[in-house]
Amino acid sequence: MRSNQDYKNEALNSLSGNWAHSVLATIVVLLIVILCETPMQLQTQLQLGVIPMLPLMGGTYLAMFLVVYPLIVGYSNSLRVLHTTGDNEVTRNTFKLGFTNYLHIFWTYILMIIKVLLWSLLLFIPGIVKGYAYSQAIYIMVENPEMRAIDAIHKSQEMMKGHKFDLFYLHLSFIGWALLGILTLCIGYLWLMPYVYTTQAAFYENLKRECGGVTV
Repeated sequence: MRSNQDYKNEALNSLSGNWAHSVLATIVVLLIVILCETPMQLQTQLQLGVIPMLPLMGGTYLAMFLVVYPLIVGYSNSLRVLHTTGDNEVTRNTFKLGFTNYLHIFWTYILMIIKVLLWSLLLFIPGIVKGYAYSQAIYIMVENPEMRAIDAIHKSQEMMKGHKFDLFYLHLSFIGWALLGILTLCIGYLWLMPYVYTTQAAFYENLKRECGGVTV
């Protein structure tokens, strides 16, 4: 595998000249996430009891499952496409890649969550390890819409053998930027998010090359 700085340099090269498109997409995604979380925030502000809170909680979780999860998949892949092809229509691609083949994407993501939660019932650490093992499925299922959800997850697990710590270490390398983003009242996250997600896409593309492509 290459170094963290190699992936980051690739990401910065892809984002060069395309920051406006990437930041705009990030704003759109964050606004939708905030909107989906509004029912829960409303409950907190009104200090409702447990029974009145249930419909608001249900609305929040339903929105997360039906909207936010596919949106995350679309956002991740739109920055992968930017990285690989130079297509800077990040906002448009976020919705296109996240909501085309919606049921396939939705089921794959839910299946990933279920499997991670089941592993987490054993201990917290196995859940994290499996989360990293399944992490590449969000790219695999979009690039290979004909692939079954379980096969995409298994392929991710196969690709990540021996590389889970590499991705974990890559994530750790952004801690300084994350702290700096907090100091900017989180405004800096509008630039940090595309930077992180494009770097992750560079990691995936390199991993895919090492594995000789994605085949079942």
